[in-house]
Amino acid sequence: MKRIVVTGATSFLGSTLVKRLLDDGHFVYAVIRPASRNRKALPEEKENLVVIESKLENLDQIDTMISSPCDYFFHFGWDGSGSENRKKQNIQQKNVEDSLKVLTGAKKLGCKRFLFSGSQAEYGQCPEVMDEKRECHPVSEYGRAKREFYERARKMCKKWKEQEGAKMEYIHTRIFSVYGSGDHPSSLVSTCLRTFLDGGHMELGACTQQWNYLYIDDLVEGLAALMFCDTPVREDSLYNVAGTNSQTMPLRNYVEKMHELCGGRGDYTYEKCAPNAEGLANLIPDTTRIYKDTGWIPKVTFEEGICRMIAEIKKGRL
Repeated sequence: MKRIVVTGATSFLGSTLVKRLLDDGHFVYAVIRPASRNRKALPEEKENLVVIESKLENLDQIDTMISSPCDYFFHFGWDGSGSENRKKQNIQQKNVEDSLKVLTGAKKLGCKRFLFSGSQAEYGQCPEVMDEKRECHPVSEYGRAKREFYERARKMCKKWKEQEGAKMEYIHTRIFSVYGSGDHPSSLVSTCLRTFLDGGHMELGACTQQWNYLYIDDLVEGLAALMFCDTPVREDSLYNVAGTNSQTMPLRNYVEKMHELCGGRGDYTYEKCAPNAEGLANLIPDTTRIYKDTGWIPKVTFEEGICRMIAEIKKGRL
């Protein structure tokens, strides 16, 4: 049994990972915002689950909240992930500073590895394949902040190792577009499915860009594979986490597949909405590195994932 800390534990990603870790028999410290309205996303009572309410800015003192040494630390807590807040420099910069405090707290707990949920937004607008060696030119403040944390966190861990002999390894994941049960109700996938099933109309952007979707269960399996693998962390610590190459296609293909799986109900119109904070981005990830180092490969096809979501919507669970 491993002792594992997860911040952002009530989020789409965090709650799914926590449940997976609990099912595997690990002891989990789930860090959530004080008086979080999403507390219900976590199990009510579990012997191997402790819920800690704390602001991120206080987690450099997490060793006063957890009395036992811990093995691993997943950091998903990050404010202002919505489209408008991605543009706000003050919000995103505070995330960087708070997350560096979280990193300090993880070292105090004696963690072996610290995994951070970075983003494809760090690459910026890119019409070509995105591999980990590609130079980053983030467009949004959100992407810039995630990139800045990567640089500063690596330097801090290297300094601790050289000066104090600290052995905590840093893993930076660049997560692409994820969907599945528990996704935000305003996401493209959630909105399309509910609208089509109700026979409604969707107004969309151009949807001509290349896109790649990854099912949430596959994502947490990939993150767990990185955290628990025996392979030493690469010097640059970078890993893309995304769907397979065959999952990359024009975004319109995904929309039309969802419409088809909803029985052809409802309809849609393209070129009605403006791009988000990152602009008209293409997502063409290369996941060769994570496969080589861990053997992880996504298992759930887009069609299968959408059918699971439709079934849950019809049962009233989403």
